[in-house]
Amino acid sequence: MLVGLLTSCQTSPDAAALRERLSARLAQFDGDVGVYVRHFEHDQTVEIAADELFPTASMIKVPILAALLHRVDSGELDYHEKLTYTSDRLYAGEDLLGSFASGEQVTIDKLAFLMITTSDNTAALWCQELAGTGTAVNAWLEQQGFLRTRVNSRTPGREAARARYGWGQTTPREMCELLARVRGRRLGSAAASEEMARALGRIYWDGEALASLPPDVATMSKQGAVNASRSEVVLVHAPHGDYAFCCITNRQTDQSWGHDNQGFVLLRDVSRIIWEHFEPDRPYRAPEGSKRYR
Repeated sequence: MLVGLLTSCQTSPDAAALRERLSARLAQFDGDVGVYVRHFEHDQTVEIAADELFPTASMIKVPILAALLHRVDSGELDYHEKLTYTSDRLYAGEDLLGSFASGEQVTIDKLAFLMITTSDNTAALWCQELAGTGTAVNAWLEQQGFLRTRVNSRTPGREAARARYGWGQTTPREMCELLARVRGRRLGSAAASEEMARALGRIYWDGEALASLPPDVATMSKQGAVNASRSEVVLVHAPHGDYAFCCITNRQTDQSWGHDNQGFVLLRDVSRIIWEHFEPDRPYRAPEGSKRYR
């Protein structure tokens, strides 16, 4: 099932081949998909349902971090302040923070590290609170011109949106724009943007889009996954110029959690297709045996 896929605009002639390859691959997917691609030096874009709303899943942690660092910049928070973890903060799952004993101390910067690098949900919900709650994160997003990306969870007035999209909602274009502004040191202050770039460059979850890129290529990224939606936003510091892309699925039929889930495979394929388009002289395939590490 393919919904809203062929609503693209402003695709540059040089990107027509890329759009054709992506569209052919997306047509094989059983669910809804949105993709946005932007090459900064070549001024190429591909837009496939790029302005449709999709669930963020854990990608919402990018604007949560940005809003948190805004409070650090303003002097409202000390990034290295020690806080006390209590067991009532536990969000059930495999989070590292959730393994802490009640009463242990942790600094805000380590909470941010856990939220982004390992996608720790317990840490992320605490960071959302420290950022001023979802209401404050959404106000910051609106001030920055992000009109469609919103936090829904634990945010009064967002109950209906939460029921439909989960923790957060966004579009492929707006997720890419968040990383584009980090790249340009324009997401808040230059110092906050650089802190975000460092955080987004040390991701534990590298089995999907990042697995289709050579390991010596620097990236910024964030991943998201819930039963019916798999997503990733990536900015690649490629040899022939930086590019960013975001791929988000929704209502996908395959809701399994193995390596071969249709959504996970799609993320790997989309990443590979884009890399091969912009870096044709350097094709990459993961070596035999890589799957056992993913």
